[in-house]
Amino acid sequence: MDSQANAHAGHQTETWDSALVPDTRGRTDQPSPDCPVEVALDAISGRWTTLVVRELMHGPRSFSQLRTRLPSLSAKILSERLHGLTGRGLAERTRTPGFPSHTAYRLTERGLALRPLLIALYDVGSELLTTAAPGRP
Repeated sequence: MDSQANAHAGHQTETWDSALVPDTRGRTDQPSPDCPVEVALDAISGRWTTLVVRELMHGPRSFSQLRTRLPSLSAKILSERLHGLTGRGLAERTRTPGFPSHTAYRLTERGLALRPLLIALYDVGSELLTTAAPGRP
């Protein structure tokens, strides 16, 4: 047994990845609301959320601009996704003073931090789409 395997001999899985779970505090046998992986995945969960985030990665957008860029997304669902993103501190709603006022949504620093996660998920998804699952043609 190598030193890394010895250090984590009590861990249940055979493939310990210290980069994924760097210490024993990260080991769990059930989902936890304070698990960093669960928190990150929850932040982008929900149908359409990743597409709304993608649009906001390109800069501030008004509600109507988002509707135009995502025409199959209903106003109700868009409103829910924006509310969720702002509630998590991933996006913010700004309103320009004057008349007519203009409301726009933009990603916060926390929201912009999702960029590498979305790129990694895209890359993994692309790979999964191009390779067959074991035992399947």
